[in-house]
Formats: sequence, C-alpha cells, structure tokens
Amino acid sequence: MPVPVIGITANTVPANENHSAQVVLAHTYLDAVLNAGGVPVILPPTLAGDALMAALARLDGVLLSGGSDIDPARFDGIPHPRVYGIDPARDTMEIQLVRLAVEQGKPFLGICRGIQSVNVALGGSLYTDIGDQLPGALRHDCYPDLPRDYLAHPVSILPESRLAGIVGGESAPVNSLHHQGILKPAPPLRPVAYAPDGLIEAVELPNHPFGLAVQWHPECLQAHAAQRALFQAFIQAAISR
Repeated sequence: MPVPVIGITANTVPANENHSAQVVLAHTYLDAVLNAGGVPVILPPTLAGDALMAALARLDGVLLSGGSDIDPARFDGIPHPRVYGIDPARDTMEIQLVRLAVEQGKPFLGICRGIQSVNVALGGSLYTDIGDQLPGALRHDCYPDLPRDYLAHPVSILPESRLAGIVGGESAPVNSLHHQGILKPAPPLRPVAYAPDGLIEAVELPNHPFGLAVQWHPECLQAHAAQRALFQAFIQAAISR
C-alpha cells in the first residue's frame, strides 16, 4: 500500500534573547498521522509563492493544525483584547494553502485554528471571542487548567454527513481548546456538527475528495476510536488520490 506524505502547518515562536525564531508543532499531530499510516512533513509558516506551490505538489494531503489567532483584519472581525499571537506569515500561507488545496482537489483536514483558516480562506468570518460574542455560550477555552484530552461537551453531527460516517454516529464527545470559532460559514462550506450552544464544530467541502475541518483537537483524543477514525479516513483519502 502506498504511504501518503502529509504536510502539517506549524507555529512560529518569535526570537528572544535566548534563541532565534523557531518553528514548532505538537508531537500529537505527528503521532496521529504516523499511526494512521501517513508520513508527516512540517510546513513552516514562511512558505510562500513558488516554494509553497512546489511543496504542495509533493504532498498527498494537508493538515491545518491548531495555534494562535488569525488576524481579525483578514475577515473584518471585531477587535478583542483576547486576540493573541497573530502571525501574518502564517495567516498568508494558510489562506493560500487552503485555496490551492481546494483548486487542486488535494485532501485536507483542519483542526481548531485549522477550521478557522479554512473558513476565512473561503470567505467566512469568525467570532473573535466566543464568550463575549455568542449569547449563552459554553466554556470553549478549556485551557490551560484542564487536560487537553478533557471531554468538554458533545457535538451533534448531521446524519448524512461524511463526518457521521467516519465517526460512526450522530454524536461524539470532544475536547475544547479555543476562544474563537465560526460566525458566518464560508459559502462553499457545509456545517455538519454543532456544540450544544449552537457553535459550528465541523464543516465539509462538498464535491471534494476530502475537505473536512473540526473545531476540536482529535489528535489529543487518540484513545477514542472515533477520533482515530478521522485520521484514518483522511489518510485513506490521500492514498486514494
């Protein structure tokens, strides 16, 4: 069986008096891809233009990882004091990467910030702080005082969706490690899962080989078969392509 190469976007840690700028990625993403049968390759946030095109041409799939906030200016968002860690290079790279993956029919999976990048890249908008802007919101920012595998709430999944077929049902318990989320979904995307407070928790891109993004962190929930299945389905789509 062929082994697909999966590009995973990463964060930048700025330089300080002790070290130069660093590219970082949680090992949980690498492990989840490896265990599902893929080979992970880290994509630095500074990839752009021809270099990004060349990298994508060699990849069988793209995983858009979690991380700091997208600049609200990218989606005409309301400024908020909790917005943190804006990285213009990463914003630019991920927006271009999503659009290219859509154009080329390249399988992609978005996680946490990744669902937000997909939504913004395709013309949607975000809550810049769910707690302030979504009436009746649950606590979605279960960090840093709770474990990353803490099951914060269930999500309701549309029964006819690809996601329901992957996880094997219309509900799944998930973790929650974000303070931003989808406000208006991009026109091409189909919301397919919701938190109890109505927040969109997953979207799919119809008529794409594998265009799926979730707001939770399945890479931290690999003890659960449904969350392993998400990576397995992604890798299988990359193999099939």
